[in-house]
Amino acid sequence: MQGVERSGAEGPAELVLRGGTVLALDAADTRGTAIAVRHGRVLAVGDEARVAPLIGRRTRVVDLEGRAVIPGINDSHLHAAWLGAMWPDTVFGAMEAGAGAEVPSGGHGGPTAEAAPFEASAAAADPHVPAGPRLVDDEAGRRRAILRAGELIASLGITSYTEPGLGPGEDDGATGCFGQAVLETYRTLESERALRARVNVLALFGVLDGPSELRAFLAGLRGLDRQTERPAWLRVAGVKIFADGIPPMLQAWTAHAYPDGSHGDLLVGGGDLGQRAANLAEMIRAVHRQGLQLGVHATGDRTIDQVVDAVEAAAAEAPADLRHYVIHGDLVTPGALERMRGLGMGLNVQAGIAAKTAPWVAGVLGEEVAAAAWPIGRAIEAGVRVSLSSDAPVLAPDWRQGMADADAWMGAAAPADAERRMLQLLHAYTVVPAHQDGAEGWKGTLAPRMAADLCVLEANPLELAPAELPDVAVDLTVVDGDVVFER
Repeated sequence: MQGVERSGAEGPAELVLRGGTVLALDAADTRGTAIAVRHGRVLAVGDEARVAPLIGRRTRVVDLEGRAVIPGINDSHLHAAWLGAMWPDTVFGAMEAGAGAEVPSGGHGGPTAEAAPFEASAAAADPHVPAGPRLVDDEAGRRRAILRAGELIASLGITSYTEPGLGPGEDDGATGCFGQAVLETYRTLESERALRARVNVLALFGVLDGPSELRAFLAGLRGLDRQTERPAWLRVAGVKIFADGIPPMLQAWTAHAYPDGSHGDLLVGGGDLGQRAANLAEMIRAVHRQGLQLGVHATGDRTIDQVVDAVEAAAAEAPADLRHYVIHGDLVTPGALERMRGLGMGLNVQAGIAAKTAPWVAGVLGEEVAAAAWPIGRAIEAGVRVSLSSDAPVLAPDWRQGMADADAWMGAAAPADAERRMLQLLHAYTVVPAHQDGAEGWKGTLAPRMAADLCVLEANPLELAPAELPDVAVDLTVVDGDVVFER
């Protein structure tokens, strides 16, 4: 696990926030009215009497005036280069603005009449549906995109994110936002101390939302360069695999039948489905053997079962706590969730995408399947670590809306459980992503000696319903003890 590089030398606090509510979100559920920060770390959380002796001549003191401090948000699945290149547009925003436009459809053998409108909408969400020239085509463009995204996410209280898929498989990609050059731009920006948030990267050796071949994948894995100057700021955590597509495009491998009688398929190359499944399993074993984390885009129930089988086999050969996880997990079953919990696997879900695409899933697989999809609440109760994220720019990177969407998707909590639900949602954007990053020992909570990554909200989230969160302003964002945004 990586740690914060700055030292904790003795001396007065550099920053004190007092006169509000501080939610540490640690195991003890620590709450206070003030917090002190020194040398990039939390020095103390408590009442004003606790932090008063830590205030020196040069300490910046912020009077919260009733506002709330929470750990910095960790968007654990956010395509920042793509976001910066597209913003203020988002994929769903463009789809909604262009409703009714004719869009190429995907799937096996073309859409049926019943599935066609859903497939057309889903195809619009695919970054590989060309929409003109590449969004980013040179180093200057890559820098602008990443820095623009950094400004945006700082204004939202986001202090860490995972860039899920950068590598040579996308060097000729349609957007220019996912190739190996983007990772090199990140390295340059970090060396210049220009990043406003901590970044985890998953390497990509296939095509984004598309196929990968076993031989090229293994070659890329052998040549992967994980070295970064400050891993607490920029870390190549592991590898991403696209195992299948999405249900509305009839591409998720599922036990359910699509309207044309098909069951979907895997995106991994191979002569037939059996060979593709074997190649996927070998990719997973290879990543595990190399001691890397694996994030697998898997939406179909059969695909998810195949991924869990392969992780189980790899872990039996070489036990290791690598924090592998399933991305999206649309049709994950209760049985798969139980096995994932036992294997220490996580689930990374985008509740806003669930809400927007459920009608499409119902259109191709039926209302019953759609109603059981994306079981966020069931997964949390089963003990699976669930990270909520935006998949920006598919959606806007607004965690407040993400929490509201997740709450709505999970169903209304009983009044007696309202605070517990809010804490679960906050943990899914802070504590759990820190665990996904292998960094729970130094970030994700506001306990003493933890990284001073935090945001200030104009109201206490524990006094609100999740549906009210999108209207709550972020007033201040601090990363490593430094203010990166102030409203």
